[in-house]
Amino acid sequence: MNNLSTFAARELLLVPEQVMRKDGCASGQAVVVRDGRFVRVGPAAQVRAEFPQLRPVELPQRLLMPGLIDAHTHLTQALGKALAFGEPSEIFRRIWVPMEQTLRPEAAYVSAKLAALEALRGGFTTVVDAGTRSEEGLDGIARAAHEVGVRCVLGLTCNDIGHPAGDDAYPQLVKRAEQHLAQYEHDALVHPSLAISIPEVGSDRMLARVSALVREAGRIFQTHANEHLVAVERSLVARGLRPIELLAACDALHPSTLLAHATLLTPSELALLQRQGGAIAYNPVASAWKGNAVLDALQLQAQGVPFALGTDGTRYDAFRLLDAAESAQRYTYGIDRGDSSCGAGWTWLDHGTHRGAVACGLGAVTGAIEEGLAADFLLLDLDVPELAPSWDLSWEVVRLADRSQVEAVFVNGQLRLWQGWPTDWDARALLAQVRAIAREDIARAPIQRVHPTADEHRRRHAG
Repeated sequence: MNNLSTFAARELLLVPEQVMRKDGCASGQAVVVRDGRFVRVGPAAQVRAEFPQLRPVELPQRLLMPGLIDAHTHLTQALGKALAFGEPSEIFRRIWVPMEQTLRPEAAYVSAKLAALEALRGGFTTVVDAGTRSEEGLDGIARAAHEVGVRCVLGLTCNDIGHPAGDDAYPQLVKRAEQHLAQYEHDALVHPSLAISIPEVGSDRMLARVSALVREAGRIFQTHANEHLVAVERSLVARGLRPIELLAACDALHPSTLLAHATLLTPSELALLQRQGGAIAYNPVASAWKGNAVLDALQLQAQGVPFALGTDGTRYDAFRLLDAAESAQRYTYGIDRGDSSCGAGWTWLDHGTHRGAVACGLGAVTGAIEEGLAADFLLLDLDVPELAPSWDLSWEVVRLADRSQVEAVFVNGQLRLWQGWPTDWDARALLAQVRAIAREDIARAPIQRVHPTADEHRRRHAG
């Protein structure tokens, strides 16, 4: 097999065993990468003839596939991820808000860098951060994304209701939002976005203004909507409307809106999405770990509502996410309906890659092995017992592949991970830094846990 130096050239002609295109996996294909983009994808013999100056990099028993998109995550929560295990639904109030607000700038940066590394190791080349509650954390996330080399949609939180600045919050946040969009307008890896954590913590005018700003800038607006029963009820009490209805009333529901979760989706709200636009970040692992419901993703697909797959920061493993999406659909809807296919495998691949990129506002940037798009891709080792013999590779990737097969990760044409570890920085040193920083910052945070640790729970059960 090739070594690191093989991939150091500015221009590469890659000839893998299989290439995953939008319409499925195909053999006999070759891919040319130059200056961070795919410049040619086509039949291997033809591509070799067109680029005689390039020495082909033969990749037997390797699948070249798009890097996956994590459509919803919280990068500054990585230092406390296991603290939420076993907790009832609205953990953000008792764990994430107190923790993130306590993080020092260095801790927020280290957390984001750890999460970005986990994402690349798991097969994600793009992460969509929904906005941190750390006042100093935004610059740290951008810095971490650049250092690790992950593509990042970076949300700036613009909650004005309950803001310490009171009536002055609105103009301050609008100014900061405009600066955020301008700061990263031409960034190669960081794509600016605006966010309001949940619709009921944004005033009507803030929801409308933030929404207008992203539409003007060609970016996306992010918010959590209809995730938990209590959130829907809180919105009804505070504003007389369910969260998605509130967004529609404030002109904040449109094709540039990305709703996280939307598990409690009514038929009328689905009709609103069809009529006014909007995409959904579907988080099946979050539903399993702390949710009140599971979204019917195939209904979204049938009705033409764009959706992508997200982790919600639960675990950064793209292949387990694909499997979780299919499994959640089957357990919740497929078994009762006699649907043994539940998306036929390709549904989850598509919404984890090119269709997911469209939902996240990046359809013209990444998500597919196509000429003109950023060269964000994985080399997956197919020479493993789990895939021998292979009969249906796309579905096998969903059900049988795992991140241990990810041999190389490229973002913007640059090799960022080789056999699970970075090529140009010391990840072991980061892990030591994480261990040194995390306990101090977490210990200072006023976190309230309801559920004990697994070992304590075992002791109580035995008693």
